Amino acid sequence: MPWQHLRITRFGGPEVLQVVEEPTIPEPGPGEVRIKVLAAGTGFTDTMIRRGRYPDFKGPLPFTPGYDIVGVVEKIGAGVVAPLDGEMVADLCVVGGYAQYAIRPSRFLVPVPDGIDPAVAVCIPLAYLTAFQLLIRCRDLPSGATILIVGASGTVGTALLDLARHLGLKAIGTCSAANLPLLERFGAAAIDYRAGDFVASVRQLTPGGAGVDIAFDAIGGAHFGRSFACLAPRGLLVGYGSQTMAVGRESLMAAGLGLARLKLWSVSSLLFSGRSAVFYSLTARRSTHPEEFKADMATLFQLLRAGAIQPIVVERLPLAAASEVHARIERGGLGGKIVLLPWTA
Repeated sequence: MPWQHLRITRFGGPEVLQVVEEPTIPEPGPGEVRIKVLAAGTGFTDTMIRRGRYPDFKGPLPFTPGYDIVGVVEKIGAGVVAPLDGEMVADLCVVGGYAQYAIRPSRFLVPVPDGIDPAVAVCIPLAYLTAFQLLIRCRDLPSGATILIVGASGTVGTALLDLARHLGLKAIGTCSAANLPLLERFGAAAIDYRAGDFVASVRQLTPGGAGVDIAFDAIGGAHFGRSFACLAPRGLLVGYGSQTMAVGRESLMAAGLGLARLKLWSVSSLLFSGRSAVFYSLTARRSTHPEEFKADMATLFQLLRAGAIQPIVVERLPLAAASEVHARIERGGLGGKIVLLPWTA
């Protein structure tokens, strides 16, 4: 039976995403399952991988992109005890998601509770899990703490806003002017980052101009310096990306200098009124704390089922629309997640 997936044979722009049809359905090996993919998430990380600028994946070529999926287990390989045939699961696969079928190791798969729309569920494995761990695992934040979200209209940014509201945190977010109303709907103070020095604006929004308790920055490079300047004494900057390097606005050297500054602030916090910095990587933390990964995913799915969080699905499109989706992601300011539905014509 023929089936389709996206394939990249060379790194480059959105045009390198090509739909390919295969003649036979793949079979799972020992410890693996075959998943019929019902929803594949898209996001900025996918565009980094497509360009060959993602540190955790450099090939080999060709490959199928797609960082996160939700689907139904259709067949299990030898030695697999769970999940079972017919169970809906979520996976953070890094690559391989833009496909009608995916062969995945069973050990990281997380069950999706009954009654959840797969297109909404696929917002959890990358965007919401990243946001949840940024808020929960990097520092113990008391209710009422003030956070800064740089680039708050992206997929992780909106997840941070949603979870911050649930956790009783005061959020300040930067975005373009067009997305200011979106941030305000989440109850956040919104700053147009193009309208001037956002550092001064952030400080004006905190009592006595002290700054924020924690800042989250995926821009990277020289931008880390501006986010660090927004911190209150003993505040923490968490870098979790390098978007300017990913789209070519900064060199690899500039991105490296940004990471070096994070390390300097981390080891020399006493010189900066106790302010410090760390870098967070979801894939690295999953490798070192696999039990956290599954527990946090399960918590998020329970919050989703209870209606405590409300991911924004901007649009649902077929696999063939992937090139257009990547171009839209790179233009920025989507305000949520576009989901690919592999079985939609």
